[in-house]
Amino acid sequence: MNPDTITLVNRPYGDLVDDILTSVVGGVVNEPIRFDVKVFSYALAEPASAVRGITGTAGGEPRTFLLEIDFVFGPATNVVTWLDDGTRPDDGSTFFVDYFRVQSRSPLTDINVGSVTRTFSEAIGREIATVYQQINLAYLSGFVDTATGKSLDYVVSILGVVRKTAEFAEGLVTFFRSPGVDGNITIPVGVRLTTATGAVVFTGTQPRTLQRGQVRIDVPVRADVGFAGDGGLVPAGAISELAQPVAGIERVSNLDPTIRAAADETDDEVRARAKAALRALGKATLAALDRVIREGRGTPVEFFDPNSPPDHRSAPGTVTVVVDAEPERLPSLLAAVHDTRAAGVLATLLARYVFVTPRISATITPGISAPGKTQIARDIVAALRAYVEGLTAGDPADGAAMLAAVRAVADVTTATIVDVVVARADLSDPLAAGARVPDRSLLVSTVTSGPATDAEIEAGTFAVAATVAGEDWWIALDMSDADIRLENASA
Repeated sequence: MNPDTITLVNRPYGDLVDDILTSVVGGVVNEPIRFDVKVFSYALAEPASAVRGITGTAGGEPRTFLLEIDFVFGPATNVVTWLDDGTRPDDGSTFFVDYFRVQSRSPLTDINVGSVTRTFSEAIGREIATVYQQINLAYLSGFVDTATGKSLDYVVSILGVVRKTAEFAEGLVTFFRSPGVDGNITIPVGVRLTTATGAVVFTGTQPRTLQRGQVRIDVPVRADVGFAGDGGLVPAGAISELAQPVAGIERVSNLDPTIRAAADETDDEVRARAKAALRALGKATLAALDRVIREGRGTPVEFFDPNSPPDHRSAPGTVTVVVDAEPERLPSLLAAVHDTRAAGVLATLLARYVFVTPRISATITPGISAPGKTQIARDIVAALRAYVEGLTAGDPADGAAMLAAVRAVADVTTATIVDVVVARADLSDPLAAGARVPDRSLLVSTVTSGPATDAEIEAGTFAVAATVAGEDWWIALDMSDADIRLENASA
């Protein structure tokens, strides 16, 4: 093992022969030197007449460095110097130097091609290189991604995965989209299907994605373990049930009968089933979702899943989480949840957000080009977003502060907020992801504490409350360039 990279080193035949030849003539083999990117010259431990070779790692990969290309050696100074335009070892890694001593007591000196010394050294090097290859093969046979054949069968057996032979029937099952469901639907590897009576079980062998606009898609399946031979041969239309619901799929059916498989499962198919089984072990729990949300600096508030009490129960194959998180963190939290959720489960995140859409009318410096105006509009949105992102849960959005942020944008001479659209996230339906409820009652006057009037909105004497039913919510800016009207100032 290489202590620098903590990986198994596969030493090539040429490097091994060089080490052996250097050793038999009394040279030094693999003298370790730590590389520092700030230092270019390194003295050897003993006086050397010449450097035979240097090995190490560059870019995380083993490398043999080249004399006069990557480095030079000065016998007078006994120093190895790395060249500016050559390849250097990774910073902090160790490189290994083979060199000839100035005075050697070895009786063997002829290492030219064809000499007895070299011939014997090459024969020994070949045997050692073969051992390295065998060790590497044994090493790689311990991992799902690199094991093959019987070794892969042993690796995946710990998960209860067994390679299916040609005795296991195969076929195609058509998945049909539920009416009204939009977006892409992923059919995971290992999805389990059964006949109407549950007498025979099949599993999907390859992932498929039902693209937006597609109504149906065919998924290759194979009879599950325990249903080899004639038991897996079923007529058309027999496979009609999903053992685990897939969100967005209304029904399944095999339009043709299953047939005998043409060959055993390939290594890739076995790997895919093993990885699907492994993912299912740790990603099918609410605890796993709770963990990734908290790691993303969010706080889960409520869970809705099929096993919850009636007031928090969701449809089969779905889970919804109400989170407390800053609006700018929600996209990363959603991505983490989708990476962690169980395959085939529709995961939804809801957050306590009050969405604010200010409509801005601004006058700008005359003579600015169309692209320049577009940039000014973007700068206004960015200024408002920077202000809103500085708020915490429960902090209202102050109209005067918003107006000041807009007027501080370069080339804006005057600005007015002509209207403010306010809506809050709809948390009443756990499946209504992204649904909003207009709520102008949250738009209040900072003068009278009552509802803000149009005049108070234009004057900036208003605020958008972030307290709903006694709970602290977050203000989220929801505006685009289209919410801004720019006019040239009078010359």
